[in-house]
Amino acid sequence: MRFLRRPDSALVFLLALGGCDDMTALVSKPAVEHAPNVTPLHPLRLQIGDKVKVVVIGDDKLSGEYQIDGRGMISVPAAGSLNAVGLSAESLGAALQRRLRDQQYLLNPIVNVTISEFRPFYVLGEVEKPGEYPYHTGLNVLSAIAVAGGDTYRASRSSALVQRAGETAFHEVPLSPNVPIYPGDLIKLPERYF
Repeated sequence: MRFLRRPDSALVFLLALGGCDDMTALVSKPAVEHAPNVTPLHPLRLQIGDKVKVVVIGDDKLSGEYQIDGRGMISVPAAGSLNAVGLSAESLGAALQRRLRDQQYLLNPIVNVTISEFRPFYVLGEVEKPGEYPYHTGLNVLSAIAVAGGDTYRASRSSALVQRAGETAFHEVPLSPNVPIYPGDLIKLPERYF
């Protein structure tokens, strides 16, 4: 006879035979799945060295490309200097809109900000071509190593070290497409131990 198709059904059947009163607590919990080590995605935040494209609708004189300077500021004519470090592109656009409105330069400004060029990321260690590389969205630890020419024969086959921009320590991460790389990250592929 084939009554039970799922293992949890078999558990319910056995618990019912055994007279267990609290079967709902045991059966209602979903099975725990072991997911790979995934770093959650976060919106990209502006940092020193990033370039943004600012479009002010109705005023071409203010529109253009601007770079975040060494102090973390962006200077836009009529809006002045604003601290841009840590903001998303959308937040910077909203701040520029408020500034232009407060300066009474435009009555109802509409500002669109997009990131035109990210700061680079760096790869070192056991890769064929260590160095600085331009960042593009969608990079993960494996694609970053591939950009650097791939690994050497001495390279670790299981993990890499990543130092996020603004941090002082390296974190060991698995060599997996689930580990994203962000602008300014430093990736080190260590030597494997035989």
